[in-house]
Amino acid sequence: MKKAFLQLHIAVFLAGFTAILGKLIGLNEGILVWYRLLITVLTLGLLLFFRKELEKISPKNMLKIAGVGAIVGIHWVLFYGSVKYANVSVGVVCLAAAGFFTSFFEPLILKRKISIIEVLLGVLTIIGIYIIFDFHPQYKVGIIFGILATVCSSLFPIFNKKLVEDFSPRILTLYELSGGLIVLSILMPLYLAHFPAAYYLPTPSDWFWLLVLAWLCTVLCFDLQLNALKKISAFTASLTYNLEPIYGIIFGFLLFHENRLFNWHFYLGVGLILLSIIFQMIRVFRANRRKLSTI
Repeated sequence: MKKAFLQLHIAVFLAGFTAILGKLIGLNEGILVWYRLLITVLTLGLLLFFRKELEKISPKNMLKIAGVGAIVGIHWVLFYGSVKYANVSVGVVCLAAAGFFTSFFEPLILKRKISIIEVLLGVLTIIGIYIIFDFHPQYKVGIIFGILATVCSSLFPIFNKKLVEDFSPRILTLYELSGGLIVLSILMPLYLAHFPAAYYLPTPSDWFWLLVLAWLCTVLCFDLQLNALKKISAFTASLTYNLEPIYGIIFGFLLFHENRLFNWHFYLGVGLILLSIIFQMIRVFRANRRKLSTI
């Protein structure tokens, strides 16, 4: 369990840095994600090919995995849209609502009872987000993108919880992101018609940050997260990912001085979000101790 939590927190740290990369890369959010998926799929595919770890899967399972990958791709486009139409802090704080959506989606999809405690902890993060954005209405478009991205991010670990039991993390990541790349390629013309790009080919600086994004913040991050999901519930993973806003905010403050844009309401909201994370971690560790004591 401790190893799983460590893997999850490293993945969250890397995920927190992706918002910064979204700001550093000048590409339109849709184009940015398309290149991210392309580089990741090619890298992981070649890696598994030379290691002779590629596996064939049935068309039925391939469709299931590709469907989850489509959710991931759409989530990334919406997330980077939030970062670009608002800022790093706004984009990452919206993701804190994942626990709220997961507290309803997970019982519905996995057919278990709704946990009142999970719902209350999720509501605590919603209150925190409301406090922050009620005083910063200028980020309306970024907030809408961020909330929609959060709905997608709450669905991803739930569906992966089922798939990770049958497939290795790297194979799962390869097929998921391949599915995401295909779906995004189909949807891209429609998206660009509504959100046009200033340019389409990455600059040298864009290429450098895209490689960091693909290799460290995607391949490594996904591998760690999927391994952690073998031991940790989808809700705990989603709530732990509430640390992503904390890391992202710190990076945003340090690199882009975004602290100048917010008042004390922002810090109150972030405090409530952090409080929900602490409560859930305490709850999980206590439950784990009780299980160990009965063995």
